[in-house]
Amino acid sequence: MAKPPASTDRPAIWLGCGRIAIMRVLLIGDIFGRIGRRTVAHVLPAIRREHAIDLVVANGENIAGGKGMSASTLDELRAAGVDVITSGNHVWDQREMLTYLSQSSDVLRPINLPPASPGRGCWLGPNVVVINAMGRLFMRDIDCPFRAIDRALEELGAEVTVRIVDFHAEATSEKIAMAWHLDGRVSAVIGTHTHVPTADPRILPAGTAALTDLGMTGPHHSVIGLEPSLAINGFMTALPQKFAVAAGPLAQFNAALVEIDEQHGRAISIERLDRLVELPEVTGRD
Repeated sequence: MAKPPASTDRPAIWLGCGRIAIMRVLLIGDIFGRIGRRTVAHVLPAIRREHAIDLVVANGENIAGGKGMSASTLDELRAAGVDVITSGNHVWDQREMLTYLSQSSDVLRPINLPPASPGRGCWLGPNVVVINAMGRLFMRDIDCPFRAIDRALEELGAEVTVRIVDFHAEATSEKIAMAWHLDGRVSAVIGTHTHVPTADPRILPAGTAALTDLGMTGPHHSVIGLEPSLAINGFMTALPQKFAVAAGPLAQFNAALVEIDEQHGRAISIERLDRLVELPEVTGRD
């Protein structure tokens, strides 16, 4: 029996005999420097159209020259089509963020930072919440991310069904453990921070999409975004090195697309959406 056409006002799929409204969420890996911002502006508009994306979440903690965020670089991401910007251990690298985050609702800092930290760790939209948390293993000694997310979910209640977690953490074990801890209670747990994409997108038994690390959006010929010669020299000499974002024009765009059943909040699918693009000349590396 043929399936009736889906309504054009909301993406939908058919499972069995019923029509299910879905939300399509695109998550973009750590955006690094000017070349990363230009890559997002170059690639994202077409992806939003092609895949009928409803929400774009990007980790932006390295957008300002690889070190933190600034008001002007955040505006570039918004103009490119990013809806929510998450962060992590570099959130305070630019001092202006100490006041900026107190006034911004779409830029998040990890929810498990000390209570006195400015800003917020959750973004709430129509039937969707984005939670930003940071791991502790090999990172700062901060509050427990597992308990912090548990508290946020308790306060949220059952009304918001689509729940996205950006877990910014170093250790793969901690990120995978978080996905299992939240299985069935959130729609997706997506790891960021290492700038190296992992090949393990999957849906856990209770319906949570999981990916250990999105990867990076920035210079392809680099050491996690940095100029290779400087990184190599640092490893070989153990001496401090000048921080420099690697040059283009070849850039990588690492992202994942998650389709979510809006009624129940369960993930239907998760797939990597990675691109390798050659940009027009990018001057400056801020």
